[in-house]
Amino acid sequence: MTANQQHPLQKVLEKRIAIIDGAMGTTIRTYGMKESDIRGDRFKDSTKDLLNNGDLFSLTQPDMICDIHRRFLEAGADIIETNTFGATSITQSEFFVDDPREHGGRKDPEFYQKIVDDPFLGALAFEINEKSARQCREWADRVGSATSRQRFVAGAIGPLTVSLSNSPDADDAGFRVVTFDQVKTAYAQQVRGLIAGGVDALLVETIFDSLNAKAALVAIREVFDEDGQNLPIRISAAVGRGGETMISAQTTEAFWNAVAHVKPLSVGLNCSLGPDLMYPFLSDLSEKADVAISCYPNAGLPNPLSPTGFDLQPADMGRYLSDFARAGLINIAGGCCGNTPEHIAAIAKALEGMPPRELRVALTQ
Repeated sequence: MTANQQHPLQKVLEKRIAIIDGAMGTTIRTYGMKESDIRGDRFKDSTKDLLNNGDLFSLTQPDMICDIHRRFLEAGADIIETNTFGATSITQSEFFVDDPREHGGRKDPEFYQKIVDDPFLGALAFEINEKSARQCREWADRVGSATSRQRFVAGAIGPLTVSLSNSPDADDAGFRVVTFDQVKTAYAQQVRGLIAGGVDALLVETIFDSLNAKAALVAIREVFDEDGQNLPIRISAAVGRGGETMISAQTTEAFWNAVAHVKPLSVGLNCSLGPDLMYPFLSDLSEKADVAISCYPNAGLPNPLSPTGFDLQPADMGRYLSDFARAGLINIAGGCCGNTPEHIAAIAKALEGMPPRELRVALTQ
């Protein structure tokens, strides 16, 4: 796509509120998977527990992951995310590499240089991203054709398990476990896998640490320039009770100012503390940003006694998101943690026919 061509998703956002899917991890848990299920034959000899490595299910239980994509699409999602939230060599190393701290060592840039140079982890990260993107692509196209309504695939790029902004050492405020270039390298591997799998857009999401996100955005730009690619970029942050990114502590306005130069297709908030507590910060971002606004909150606060692990039911999420729409705040809506296909169906129904937030400046990419 050339710079002056309008992406089909942009056209959708100018006409109506687009629906994005819900929580992959929450929905996976409803299938009752066990450690043996995620290992399969391929990873049966792994020395560390893998069950919390949900991205790996794209390789070992593809039928389940495809079924989840199908359910979200049939619930009304216009956009489905790849199952790649932690599909970088850095995050995957948590499940495949011994922690040096258990043997008197520490994680530091020397350790993470070995991680980003590791051929197994690099190949694994690329494979997860490519295969997950292909799974999404297949089902988005299949349901899109069956319903005569185009569906889109967003390549999910999560926040990592390490921070560029904060030191883990209380006695050395300047220490960082990883370098900007190492994070950028890991993200570039992920981006190339997502593009190879056929995503429509790249989604840098659940941003706790704005510097990590900056590394992801630089990686995307460098991949585009080196490989002759150009896809829409979407950006979404997670904020705390004061409306600041949770590690780097930028306000929503400061966050927008830090990423506006990327000219994203959309910017927004996700995850966080639930829709009620998100409202004022979303309103502030909607006022400041001149691109489409996305919002996909958690289903309230965590509650281990709830079947989904979160308080809000589908009708609750539909009510909150419709309030956001009536206030003219959103162009893309959906759910994060705790949101099942039933939640997305309720959100889609509640927002049907409601006008999108007015775009003050024409969308260009």
